[in-house]
Amino acid sequence: MFVTAWAPDKHLMTRRFVLTSVAILLVVIGLLPILAMLARSVVVDGHLSLASCRGLFASGRAWVLMKHSLALSALTTLLTTAIGLPLGVLLAKTDVPFRRLFAMLFTIPLLVPPYITAVSWFDLLGRNGLLARYLSPSLAGTLSTWLFGLPGCVLVLFSTFLPIVMLLTMISLKTVNPRLEQAGRLVAGWFAVLKGITIPLIFPGVLLAAMLVFLLTLGEFGVPAFLRYDVFPVESFTQFSAFYNFGAATAAALPLAVITFLILAAERFFLRKKTDQLQPAPDGEWSLIELGSLRGALFALVSLLCLTIVIVPVLVLLLQSAALSTYVEALNRAGDSLLRSVVYAFIGATLLTLVGFLSGYAIHIRALSFWRSIDALTIFLFALPSTVTGIGLISLWNRPWTGFIYATPAIIILGYLAKYTALTSRITISMLTRIPPSMEEAAQIVGAGWVRRMGMIVAPLAKHGLIAGWLVGYIFCLRDMGITMMVYPAGRETLPVRIFTLMANGPPQLIAALCVVMIAATLLPLGILWATFETAMRGSDR
Repeated sequence: MFVTAWAPDKHLMTRRFVLTSVAILLVVIGLLPILAMLARSVVVDGHLSLASCRGLFASGRAWVLMKHSLALSALTTLLTTAIGLPLGVLLAKTDVPFRRLFAMLFTIPLLVPPYITAVSWFDLLGRNGLLARYLSPSLAGTLSTWLFGLPGCVLVLFSTFLPIVMLLTMISLKTVNPRLEQAGRLVAGWFAVLKGITIPLIFPGVLLAAMLVFLLTLGEFGVPAFLRYDVFPVESFTQFSAFYNFGAATAAALPLAVITFLILAAERFFLRKKTDQLQPAPDGEWSLIELGSLRGALFALVSLLCLTIVIVPVLVLLLQSAALSTYVEALNRAGDSLLRSVVYAFIGATLLTLVGFLSGYAIHIRALSFWRSIDALTIFLFALPSTVTGIGLISLWNRPWTGFIYATPAIIILGYLAKYTALTSRITISMLTRIPPSMEEAAQIVGAGWVRRMGMIVAPLAKHGLIAGWLVGYIFCLRDMGITMMVYPAGRETLPVRIFTLMANGPPQLIAALCVVMIAATLLPLGILWATFETAMRGSDR
C-alpha cells in the first residue's frame, strides 16, 4: 500500500522538479540578463542616475532613431502583409502550378542571415555592381543612393520576412472549416468567399505574423548597419563596441525593450485567445480554387516575384564569386569560423530541442501554475532585439567569478537558448496537440514513471516535431549574428561574424564566396532532411 500510494506522488514531484528547473533556467539565462542591464543603466556608482537616457533624448538623436526604426518596421510590415497574405492564399488554396516548389523557394531568404541578401543587392546595384557596367554613371549613382537608405533596407527585410506572413497564412488556412467555404460558394464566387469568410477567420493569424515581422524588423541590426541607415540597434551596438559607452548603449536599447514589451502585451490581451483557438479543421472535402484564365497570369506574377527576391540575389553571389580560387581563399581565411559555426549550432540546436521540448510540454499540459509566464517569457525573449539580449548577457556574466562562462563559447550558447527557445517550444506544443493524452495516461495507469513515459511514449510519438525543432534551432543558431557579434570571446567568431567584419575592407569576390558558403551550410541540412522524409514517405507508400 505504501508503494502504491507513494509512487504517483513521487512521479508528480519528479515532473514538477524537472519542469520547474527548466523554468528557472529560462529565467537565469533570459530574464536576469535583462534585469541586470536595466540595473546597470540606472545605477551609477551606487546612485540612481538617468543621465544616459537624458543625454540621448536631449540631443535629439533619439527622436531621429525612433523615427527611422518605426518607419522601417512599419513599411516592412505593411509590404510583407500586403503581399504575403495573397501569396499564402495562392500557394495554399489555388491550382497555381508548382505551389510546393514556390513555397520552398520563398522560404530560403528567411533561412540565411539577412545581411547576406543585402550584400547581394549591393553587388548588383552598388556603384561598382554588376548593373553599373551597363548603366550611365548618374543612374548607377541613383540606384546606389536608393539602396543605401530606407528603401534598400525595406527591400532586403521584405524579402527576408515575407515567408513569415506567407507560411502563417498557409497554416491558418488549414484551420478553416471547409464546410463554411462550401456554404458560401452556394451563393457567391470564390473571391467573395475569401473576402467575407476565409480572410476574416484567419485574420488573427495574419495579424500575429505582422506583429512578428514588425518586432523582428525593429530589432534587426545587420542590414541597417551594412546599408548605413541609423536605427536603435545600430546605435546601441556602435556605442557599446566602438566607444565602450555602456550607458549610451543601454539607453539606445531601452526603447527597443519597451516597444517589444508593449506590443507583446497588446498581443496577449487582444489576440492570444483568438490565436490559441486556431486548431486543425475537421475533416472535410478540401478543394482547390480553380483559377481558370487567371492561372497563367498569376503564375507569371509569382514567378517574377520569386525571381526577383530569391533567385536573383543567389545568382548575383554566384556570378561575383565564380572563380574556384576565390572559394579556396575563402575557406582558407574563414574555414575555422565555419567549423565553429557548425559546432556551436549543433550544440545550440541540441540544447534548444531539449529545453524547448520540456518547456513546451509544461505549457501544453499546464503542469505548472505559472505556465503562462513561461510561454510569455520565451516569446518576449525571441522578439527582443539581439543587441538588447547581448548587452544583457554581458551585464550579467562579465564578472571575475563567471569568466568560465563569459570568456568561453558558453556565453554564445546561452544567448542561443535565451533567444530561440520559443521556436522549439512552439513546435513541441504544435506536435503535442496531435498526440492523444490517453497514450501517456495508459502508461501512467500501469505504473510507468514520468521520466519513462516521456522517454518511451511522448518523445517517440513527437519525434517528427523533435527533428523539426532541432533543424529549426540549428538553422537559426547557424545564421545568428546579432547575439554572437555582441558576446563572442576573442578568436571564437562564427562565420556570420567573420563575413560581417570582412565587409569593411574585404574584396567583393571573397565576401560573395563566403556568403555562398554560408547559404550552403544553412540549406544543406534542410535538403538532407527533406530527402530523408521523401524516402521514408515513399517507403511507407509501398
